[in-house]
Amino acid sequence: MESREPLSMDEKVAALSRGADRDSLFMQARLTLSGETEPVTVRVRNLSAGGMLAETPQRAAEGASVDVELPNVGSVRGRVVWVGEGKFGIAFERPVNPQAVRRQLVQRVEVPPHIAVLDRKPAYRRR
Repeated sequence: MESREPLSMDEKVAALSRGADRDSLFMQARLTLSGETEPVTVRVRNLSAGGMLAETPQRAAEGASVDVELPNVGSVRGRVVWVGEGKFGIAFERPVNPQAVRRQLVQRVEVPPHIAVLDRKPAYRRR
């Protein structure tokens, strides 16, 4: 019988992230790599509760810590688990709600009375 060593925390997070449902996206997020002071803008190509694929010309080392600023969720700490050409995978330290990230912020705006539509009748009549 084959004995297996217990999985490390990174391996567990990566396995959860790989097995999770992903939302394909085309949105941007702000990401700060460990040791850097200025965040960079990355394209989020897919997102799951456990991680994301970031596309950027910025280089990252496998195992590097990152902070990602996600819309509607805020700052999430993670770790780079794989690196490819122009992209890398991030495993989050805590799960996020992908639907919350995708949700658009809707703001109600009061329309001034002088431009408000009072009725929906057309301004002209067809014959």
